[in-house]
Amino acid sequence: MIGYYIHHHGHGHRSRAAAICAHLGIPVTALCSEPVSDPDGVFAETVVLPRDDAAPTAQDPTAFGTLHWVPRLDPGLRRRQAAFAAWIERARPTAIVVDVSVEIALTARLFGIPVVTVAMPGNRTDAAHQLAYRLSDRIIAAWPRAMYEPEWLQPFADRTNYVGGISRFDGRSSSRFRPDEDTVLVLGGSGGSSLTAADLEAYSECEPRFAWEGLGIAGREWVDDPWPALCRAHVVVGHAGQNTVADIAAARRPAVLVAEPRPFDEQRATVSALDHAGLAVALTGWPEAQAWPGLLDRARRSDPGRWDLWGTEGAAARAAAAIEKVAGESSCA
Repeated sequence: MIGYYIHHHGHGHRSRAAAICAHLGIPVTALCSEPVSDPDGVFAETVVLPRDDAAPTAQDPTAFGTLHWVPRLDPGLRRRQAAFAAWIERARPTAIVVDVSVEIALTARLFGIPVVTVAMPGNRTDAAHQLAYRLSDRIIAAWPRAMYEPEWLQPFADRTNYVGGISRFDGRSSSRFRPDEDTVLVLGGSGGSSLTAADLEAYSECEPRFAWEGLGIAGREWVDDPWPALCRAHVVVGHAGQNTVADIAAARRPAVLVAEPRPFDEQRATVSALDHAGLAVALTGWPEAQAWPGLLDRARRSDPGRWDLWGTEGAAARAAAAIEKVAGESSCA
């Protein structure tokens, strides 16, 4: 049995977990603070852990800068740790994948369970992140090493698998969808975005050559499967979250990608890598509406075939193989 901890914020961590676990030959239990939808049946079991923020105020949540979130005397945190420990004793996993929580990684290792940590872009030099990477048996970086190899990850190079961008759409064909030269698709997300439907209307007024469609944006519809719309779009606009980038790469569409504010400058690091590689028009913030005609023209002149450099094809399978290797080695020990 493998445990797979999934951060509850947004849909991205869950989508990535499902894409990876579809390639695992070992049963997987998903552990998360929110119910995990599993329409494809990739998990043998799902466990909802208690939330760790039940106290009205958070007292010393970082333990003097050592960790990220361990608020003193929080009953939710106590219940959460107890539930996780009980599951470990019951399931006796041979490995635990953590995407992402330094505290879950540390707890698992304190129980003697091998840990596979999913790394995130950005500035991860703080004590808590470095602790998680030091104790991990394996680190999965969901981007190509040639595009982005941060200095803080280099000390763990012998334990890091740069698998490429992991997309839930890897393996799906785009050939039956014909791109519409009149459409710009703007992708939002459940992880939070400063973009609104009013922004789309302003952009459309300044760039009327295109029909602006929005998915996952406040004030617009949510679509569970954006693949057809993604493949039909002439240009895709979105934030630089790992799953959004990987999904656009899988569809090989010209793109304008914008860094949204995130902890540790996660998306700024991603747009820097994309800009340096020439894979997309990459911005550090949402532009004024008047800038869109020039930005879209730049995107239309780009070569979408360069998205192959992001390595989405087979990325989830490569991550699964790295996890199985850790689990297999521990079960034979």
